[in-house]
Formats: sequence, C-alpha cells, structure tokens
Amino acid sequence: MTTLPPTERRNPATADIDLLPTLDLLRAVNAADAEVPATVARALPVLAEAVDAAVAALRGGGRVHYAGAGSSGRYAVLDAAELAPTYGLEPGRFTAHLAGGAGALARAVEGAEDSEPDGRSALAEVEAGDVVLGLAASGRTPYVAGALAAARGAGATAVLVSCNPQAPLADLADLHICTDTGPEVVTGSTRMKAGSAQKLVLHSFSTAVMVRLGRTWSNLMTEVAATNAKLVGRKLTILTQATGADEETCRAALRATGGELKPALVVLLTGATPTAARVALRAADGVVRAALAELARRP
Repeated sequence: MTTLPPTERRNPATADIDLLPTLDLLRAVNAADAEVPATVARALPVLAEAVDAAVAALRGGGRVHYAGAGSSGRYAVLDAAELAPTYGLEPGRFTAHLAGGAGALARAVEGAEDSEPDGRSALAEVEAGDVVLGLAASGRTPYVAGALAAARGAGATAVLVSCNPQAPLADLADLHICTDTGPEVVTGSTRMKAGSAQKLVLHSFSTAVMVRLGRTWSNLMTEVAATNAKLVGRKLTILTQATGADEETCRAALRATGGELKPALVVLLTGATPTAARVALRAADGVVRAALAELARRP
C-alpha cells in the first residue's frame, strides 16, 4: 500500500470533531493552528539559505519564481503580488506560476496539478542564476515536479517548500524547506495547517529578501509605491517616523525629490542636496544605510 504523506493522514485528535459544540470545534482548529509557527521555526536555517540565494540572484539581474498548484499556488500569487506596492519591486523580478493559470485563482482547477509537462512549460523561460520555489504541501505534486526539473535543467537554484520530510520531490531540489505540520484537522485539507505554514514561509522569505536588498531603512519601507491616497500618506508618515521632522518639512523634502522617498529620507537625515542624495544612493546600490555612511565619510 502506498504510504500517505503526513498531510493526508487522519488526525486522531479530531476524530470526533463533527460531534463537538461549535466553540469546542473552533478550539480544536485553533489548537492545531497554534502548532504551525514551531514547525516553521525549525525550517529557518534552510529558509535562510534560500533567502541568500534569492538576494544573490536578484542582485545579479536574475529572477525569483514561485510555482504551485491549488492553495499553495494561490498563496504564492498573493505573496508575489504584494511586493510591487510594498517595496517598489520592478515587474517580472518575482513571478508566481499557478497550475491552471489565472482562472485557477478564483475557481479550483484540480486536474491542473497532475501535469508535469505544464510545470516544465510554465518555467520554460527560467535561466541560470534564477531561483525557483516549488510549493507542494505533500511534496509530490507533478506540476511542481515539472517546475523544479525545469529549474535544475536551466542551472537555476531549485527550492522545494513542503510539509513532508520524505517528499519525493526533494531529490529535484537543491534546498528543501520542510514544515512538518502533520495531519490536518480535516483529513487532507491542506489549506489549513499546511497552508498556514506555507504562507508563513512565503511571507518570511519575501520580506527577508526585500530587507537584505535594502528596500527598507530600519523597519520602514523606503520604496513604497504611492498608488493611492493611503500610500501617499504612508510616505509622509514614514519620513516623519524616520527623521522626527514635522509634516511640512517632510512634504518639502518630497517635493524637492520629485516624490521619491529614499532621496528625501537621505536629504532629511544628512542635509545633503537631492542630487547628492541620489548620487550616494546609486553608489550604494540603493541601500539607505550605506548611502548615509558614504555621505558621513565625505568632508
């Protein structure tokens, strides 16, 4: 008999879940959810390797790709979509590939995950120097197998994100980020504990990559794209929080830099001209702390 992955096994702790009063049912779900952060914590050393590989790829002109099916793929699409407005990331640097295409975001296309050729095709443009994260809770999804095989074939770094310590796809990956969440509250419903673990991994991964690339100063966004009123206000708030200057001074700095947050921040922190701030930022690959250090060294 085929050995089931942990995510597909029955959970003895919830065998009577359909008999529980509503509050107790919710407590059972909550108790299971509370186990997830510890599983992610155990995977952090490997996750750190994946972050460093992605930072090197992006600094070298490469790209990061997510590939997944079902819930895993949807989480990947959501995570990648947030990076442009939050960190000003250029289009195409982080790309999510979902089995079944865009239509699978709102409607399940369950058969799409069974096609290894589709996974290979989705990653046909991957190049050496890129990083590919394949997400599969069970660690055996054919679509993800195809994506990882394409990554390996192109000389890219292949990373598997799974909840199965014995994942068959681990052999196709250079790194295996494993969060062993065990059986679900409802058997096989991997949008639950497994899905929560994958979301935590993705959020941690992409956030750490952006921080390492200098897309923050301290814990403040420095390349937020002001595409709506809320984000326009956030730019001003960030400047006041970072510098202690009043709002009018921060508005003036933004006007002087054409609305660009990073140069405005450097101007306010150092007293440099907008031109000098931009020159220092270019020399520092856009990293604010490095630009500040460079300006501090100048006579």
